[in-house]
Amino acid sequence: MTEEEAVQIAEYVAAACPAQKFGEYTPDVWGEILAPYSINEARAAVIAVARRQPFVSPAEIVTEIRDRRAERIAAANLVYDGDPDETGLDSARNLRALTAAAASGQRPPQTIRASLGTADRPALPPGSRPSGRAAAVLDAIGQALPHRRDGVTNVLAIPCRRCHAQPGRTCITNGRRRRDVHPARLDDARRAAAGLPPIDPDDDLREQERRRAASAAALANQPPTAYEDAT
Repeated sequence: MTEEEAVQIAEYVAAACPAQKFGEYTPDVWGEILAPYSINEARAAVIAVARRQPFVSPAEIVTEIRDRRAERIAAANLVYDGDPDETGLDSARNLRALTAAAASGQRPPQTIRASLGTADRPALPPGSRPSGRAAAVLDAIGQALPHRRDGVTNVLAIPCRRCHAQPGRTCITNGRRRRDVHPARLDDARRAAAGLPPIDPDDDLREQERRRAASAAALANQPPTAYEDAT
């Protein structure tokens, strides 16, 4: 939002709320607060808030804009099909771009069934893929995450059972993003690429306990060392 648009919003609020007082620098302050948002979003938010109460603050305008954006994102039912060749940073950027497109209303609402497609009406025709990263980012909305991709391992297409990172997000250790992914996530991605089901966490835990027990038993059966013989 520009300074001129901030003045327009302040005047718009003054017209909608005649009892509300404005100072000389009110438009300047409002302009700084509302700078990240468009004038159309702000105007729609003013109308919504003014219908509920006699005064409108910039914080209430921001809250209204965010609520409407969240509704549009939820209604879009975003499903991101990542690129096997993209990095974790690329995936995060693309996912943010998809979310921003839905928040701004560039993606219409759709049901989950429509976003995933059906056997009779697939979301994307077989064998077709948009060219260029920009087209791929926009067209990826509504495409199902791959379960099998001819042996190609797309690690970021599945969640991480170690740090619970969601698809499209990089793994985290001690609150910091990793440059690689957790080995468990890589194993799950390889199994998905091979058409195998994910590893059951309980089975994985039992396997770890079995290995620890086997290691302890192997150490217990080791012959005494020369130092132990001397003592």
